[in-house]
Amino acid sequence: MATPESRRVIEINERVVGPAPPRPRTLRPRRRSDFTHMPAPILDLAVRLSSPLMMGPPLCEELIALVSHVFTEEEASAARRLGLAAGRSAASVARAERRPRHQIEPILDRLASEKRVLLASGPEDDRRYRLLPIVPGMFENVLVGQSPDSLSGWHYRFVELFEMLYETGYSAAYSERSPAAVRYLPVGKSIEAQPVALPTDRLEDVLDRFDSFAVGNCQCRIAMQSLGRGCGKPLENCAAMGRWADVAVAAGLFRKVSKAELLDIKREAESHGLVNWMMNVRHARSQCSCSCCGCCCHAMRTVSEFSAPGMIAPPSFVPRRDPAMCDNCGKCALSCPMGAIVVELAGADRDARPSNGYRRLAERCIGCGLCVLACDRRALSMIPAPERPASYRNWFSLIAHSVPGLLSASWRLRRQ
Repeated sequence: MATPESRRVIEINERVVGPAPPRPRTLRPRRRSDFTHMPAPILDLAVRLSSPLMMGPPLCEELIALVSHVFTEEEASAARRLGLAAGRSAASVARAERRPRHQIEPILDRLASEKRVLLASGPEDDRRYRLLPIVPGMFENVLVGQSPDSLSGWHYRFVELFEMLYETGYSAAYSERSPAAVRYLPVGKSIEAQPVALPTDRLEDVLDRFDSFAVGNCQCRIAMQSLGRGCGKPLENCAAMGRWADVAVAAGLFRKVSKAELLDIKREAESHGLVNWMMNVRHARSQCSCSCCGCCCHAMRTVSEFSAPGMIAPPSFVPRRDPAMCDNCGKCALSCPMGAIVVELAGADRDARPSNGYRRLAERCIGCGLCVLACDRRALSMIPAPERPASYRNWFSLIAHSVPGLLSASWRLRRQ
């Protein structure tokens, strides 16, 4: 059962339609000495997951609760030996744990294959294991390939504890100085008449670069649905392209589709008020894309709930309003997934509508164009943004631009 009242993006107050007030940030950092009752392996792993290079939260009660649920003490003892970048073999972890390899390897395989909180790569005789960040990373990996019917009690509790950690607002601090890791594409119909749209602005042009496509369920909407807070919008529109599609299909996480099928799925998502994003990288052999809503997507919620810029690229197109055609009905503001439009509603006498009753909040706008489609009077149209941002050339460029912001955010979080 959806409960939109618990996570409103838009509110109407005294005939003004606009974003809901931001959620307060409730993060309460703690010291390791505050958790003397916890086993050392759980604490060691929590400290490792709090690293700024993993975009982790400071040590706090919510983090300890999540780690204690996800990992047994024995699992945490092995996982604490792992890092994010350099993979480590089971033999290496076994030496660090002073245990035989045949005891450690099943633990790592269980964490990678069953719980899916580690990454494993390489041949069976020389498999390497890596620790995943909480988000993006662990959250998505645990839920990818799941459906509402396949979730176990362990999954439900995982989602509940993750959401409690997310709602402290810790991730918003990273968003304030992070690079633009994702970019949202304008809804296709909103820029049909735009001759200046670049190939990176049109979904079909982006897909032309790849030969393999796969689709699965959106992890964010599955999570919210499991909490009884789903929005009821379609689930199966999380897509992978290129090599990532082949890997996801081989692992049984996604199903293979054609380009035409994927376009149909994405257009159907847009018809339900969802907006499509891509990783903000120009030259890549793999890509991914989900179709997001402002009420469930955690990246969008950093903006819609915490008023933090988020890791979202500035839009290529923005809406332009024709005051002569606008009757201040508020449909544009109600359709915006980010709460980026404020409208003072007209009264019963439409001729007495406010003269300056429309504002676009540029810091929230992702240029999706849903407001244009919602306007019956065609008072809105999409125009090129004054400054059209360039995507990162490759993954290395994106990662290199991430480090200064992550360190800055970590410093601010730990000073609280």
